[in-house]
Parts: sequence; structure tokens; C-alpha cells
Amino acid sequence: MSRFTDTLTVSPYPDGRRWIIRCNFGYDVGTEGSNEKINVPEGFVTDFASVPRILWGVFPRWGKYGNAAVIHDYLYWQQKYSRKRADDIFLEAMEVLSVGWFQKYSLYYAVRIFGWFAWWSNKKSKENNPKFNKDKASSILGNKGSL
Repeated sequence: MSRFTDTLTVSPYPDGRRWIIRCNFGYDVGTEGSNEKINVPEGFVTDFASVPRILWGVFPRWGKYGNAAVIHDYLYWQQKYSRKRADDIFLEAMEVLSVGWFQKYSLYYAVRIFGWFAWWSNKKSKENNPKFNKDKASSILGNKGSL
């Protein structure tokens, strides 16, 4: 069985929409201890689930699927896997978290249908995006060089 290898620790970003990962956060894909690991580095910025505000009553940005959403955000940023594979890992991670059937498949099919925009945007803006800029994240949080 797949598993999350670390506890997710975040701090809010000043914009109120995003969060900074405070400690490395990982996930074993497929089976525990598999050679396929996803390691989200300290300093990565996530918005958890990118759900339109009108749907927050049913699908809040943070829910039981929050850890899976962080892994998915990172996979979309990194683009080491295909978009389909990233979405499938998201589905698998939601299963590990025991997300209910309706939420799990609704979120999965939403990223399958609409995720192309985020994928394309990440591809185009990677170099200028603060997601890996630890110095900027540290200064925003008021820390001295360390998250």
C-alpha cells in the first residue's frame, strides 16, 4: 500500500491563498518502500486544491484530500511524470487518505478535464515562480535564511 512518509507542515503565505511547505514531505507511490518516491521539498508553495470559490461548500480548498493535493501540486510543478500519471497518483493518494468516493472521483475527473491549464501555466512560468525560492519564502515569513 502507498503511504505518506512525512507529516505535512505548512505556514500561510501572506496572500491568504497559498501555503509554504515547512519541512520535506514525501509519498511512496504504489507500495510502501517502493523505489518510486515523491519528495516535496521544504519551501515549495501550494494552494492545496484549486477549487473555484463557488464550489468551496462541497470541495473546500483543504479537506481530507489536502495531503494528496500538495503531492499533485508538486507533480504539476515538477512535470517529471505525464499529466495523466500525476492525476493517477493524486487519485491513489486520495485512496490512501480514505477520501469518500464522491469527492475522490469528482476531484480526479476535474483535474483530468481542467488540469491542462495549470499544467501549461506551470510549464510556461517555472523560471519566474517563487515555488522553490527559499530566500523569498523565508523573508516573507520573517525568518532568517531558514524555513
